[in-house]
Amino acid sequence: MPQYFESVPTTASDRKTFKYTGLNRNLMFTTDTSVFSRNGVDFGTDLLIEESVKDIKERGVKPMHMLDLGCGVGIVGVTFKSYFARCEVYGTDVNTRAVALAEENAVNNNADCKFISGDVTSSLPEGLLFDTILTNPPVRAGKKTVFRFYEESFERLEKGGSLYVVLQRKQGAPSTKAKLTELFGNCTNVATDGGYHIMRADKT
Repeated sequence: MPQYFESVPTTASDRKTFKYTGLNRNLMFTTDTSVFSRNGVDFGTDLLIEESVKDIKERGVKPMHMLDLGCGVGIVGVTFKSYFARCEVYGTDVNTRAVALAEENAVNNNADCKFISGDVTSSLPEGLLFDTILTNPPVRAGKKTVFRFYEESFERLEKGGSLYVVLQRKQGAPSTKAKLTELFGNCTNVATDGGYHIMRADKT
């Protein structure tokens, strides 16, 4: 069965477009077969966007360089850019079809984002660091891949930067909290809703 984390999907294209009003923005996203969020924004991604931005505002942070890691069709990155207009937003995903759609969605929503195809952070410009990284990690790709997301996020964060992760408890939220604590020395549970946990790890 085709998976959203395949690099070059071969399933026949069947595009669809849906409306998303995250952060009170009226945005439109086009999706296709073999991409994540094929039929609309999933609950976890919506919660990640809402709660991470709420946490950023409450902490008085002004994000200037953000990475949408495992960006899919660009929902997180485009929505984030629509809210934090001065922030430079990047996104990366192994799925070339998803990244092409992310680029299209950025243009259609007047969001100046840079989306790049690649394995985790390998295709990002060398030396490029971020103060904010958001990810809804590809659980179906396995724990080894998910933990690579965390390890490479740590390397790509500036000192003082933060990684936000969304996971359900049954998908491995406890093991993620342990891994983030091991890597960063801290892990804060920002919000919990519907079995989903929004976690933040700060690079101190």
